[in-house]
Amino acid sequence: MTTADEYKAEGNKYFAAKEFEKAIEAFTKAIEASPEPNHVLYSNRSGSYASLKEYDQALKDADECVKINPSWAKGYNRVGGAQFGLGNLEDAQKAYEKCLSLDPSNAQAKEGLKSVENAIKARNSSGDMGLGAIFNDPNLITKLRSNPKTSELMKDPDLVAKVQQIQANPKANATQLLSDPRLMTIIATLMGIDMDFPSDAGDVPSSSEPNSSKQENEPKKETESKEESKADQDRDSKETKVDEEGDVEMKGAEQGDKEAADKAKAEGNTLYKQRKFDEAISSYDKAWDLHKDITYLNNRAAAEYEKGDYDAAIATCNKAVDEGRDMRADYKLIAKAFARLGNIYLKKDDLEQAVKYFDKSLTEHRTPEVLNKLRSTQREIKTREAEAYINPEKAEEARLEGKEYFTKQDWPNAVKAYGEMIKRAPEDPRGYSNRAAALVKLLSFPDAIRDCDVAIEKDPNFIRAYIRKANAQLMMKEYGHCMETLNEAREKDSKLGGKNLHEIDQLFARASTQRFQAIDGETPEQTMERVSKDPEIVQILQDPVMQGILAQARDNPAALQEHMKNPEVAKKVNMLIAAGVIRTR
Repeated sequence: MTTADEYKAEGNKYFAAKEFEKAIEAFTKAIEASPEPNHVLYSNRSGSYASLKEYDQALKDADECVKINPSWAKGYNRVGGAQFGLGNLEDAQKAYEKCLSLDPSNAQAKEGLKSVENAIKARNSSGDMGLGAIFNDPNLITKLRSNPKTSELMKDPDLVAKVQQIQANPKANATQLLSDPRLMTIIATLMGIDMDFPSDAGDVPSSSEPNSSKQENEPKKETESKEESKADQDRDSKETKVDEEGDVEMKGAEQGDKEAADKAKAEGNTLYKQRKFDEAISSYDKAWDLHKDITYLNNRAAAEYEKGDYDAAIATCNKAVDEGRDMRADYKLIAKAFARLGNIYLKKDDLEQAVKYFDKSLTEHRTPEVLNKLRSTQREIKTREAEAYINPEKAEEARLEGKEYFTKQDWPNAVKAYGEMIKRAPEDPRGYSNRAAALVKLLSFPDAIRDCDVAIEKDPNFIRAYIRKANAQLMMKEYGHCMETLNEAREKDSKLGGKNLHEIDQLFARASTQRFQAIDGETPEQTMERVSKDPEIVQILQDPVMQGILAQARDNPAALQEHMKNPEVAKKVNMLIAAGVIRTR
């Protein structure tokens, strides 16, 4: 029996291959097989419908996605994209704003919101909804027919007629947008908006997504070939001319060279997949000789990379950039060459050069894959720098220096010295605890508490860190938290021999006294009434187990001592004693 996950993986595969009808069928089966409603499955099916421009169905699935999981930000991107496709700009705007309220850094929502706001602004700027500015190109029909995103749509004579009507009279025909979603696709294309939403991150693996350290350093393979084929089509549109009838035709000689070059590239792609890299390189060279398109150079660099000839791949990528600049190639192709240079230097473990070229790639064209690699590489550089800085001997020197400053009551320099100790020995809890002690002297209590938490995380039995944390909490008048910290310290210290119990009990008494002491002008009765309303005291007194223990203690005080052997009971009894509910005399 096929599971929901298996159907989902099948749908992801079809989505990546742009076989959206099959993807919808697979995601539908996954939804039916899922034991409980799964928001990701509806999101992926919504994306598939949107890719087919079936925005009504896309919106239904997007609404179901956010209904199942209202806190999942990406679902609102689906809603926004579908609403935009339907021409409901205000609803699309609300959806993107909702996404950003849940995930302020969501790049897709930011871009979508910006596009929608521009569309609303253009629409409101004139009576024609801004269509006059968008449809004023006399070669518009030709461009739409040659654009891969709209070429299939423009085969419909009725749709072409609608576009021409809007061109002729934008104001009178603006309402057609609401009756034909295909017109929204055309507007989105003219505005540079990509209405084909990918499957959610993590749901559709690709060769550019790092599933392991090895994969992160490798270039795109099959997916890349498809993307570069699309870039070929974009470039093809630039090599055309328009006759008087408005039909597009390719220059005869160039068409033959381009077809032969693409055939050689296809042969190279087949050889590449078979890992026959030398033969693939030869085919890509043949394609480049027939027709100057840096896609062929990028593919050759990929083959050289897989072959392990990194120096050759670097030279090819640099040639692709130089040639691309000269022929004003698509900036996305130049970005791809820079990204591959980053991957090559990453493979060579030259992280600084990798960062340099990933950054250059993002300057040309910003993509999530390259951005993630840039950030990952930058993090790795910082990690290596930190590891190289570790030196136990230098850490001890910094500790002694910090101790000397602390003795002289030079708290700022003590903090600085202990900070150096932490850098030299990041796993030693003493550095964090000692810096916390100096921070308390500077009245920087929240920072001191954070340092103590790190020290405790490094060594859960480091009692001194608990005590310093409790002191900082006491200074901040966080009595409840202070007493909780001390109770935890008491439990740990008891298991270690109880060397610090006296200090812990003294600090606990101070915290409890300050917590429950009388306020100026308050009578003892008023104090007791206020204390009896303390939430923690009320909770203890309402505990049936404690009620039984207290009733037994009234008849037999010695029994209370026996119960106090239980740490939880002791904690609650000490709280009642501190509050004055139980009197020891």
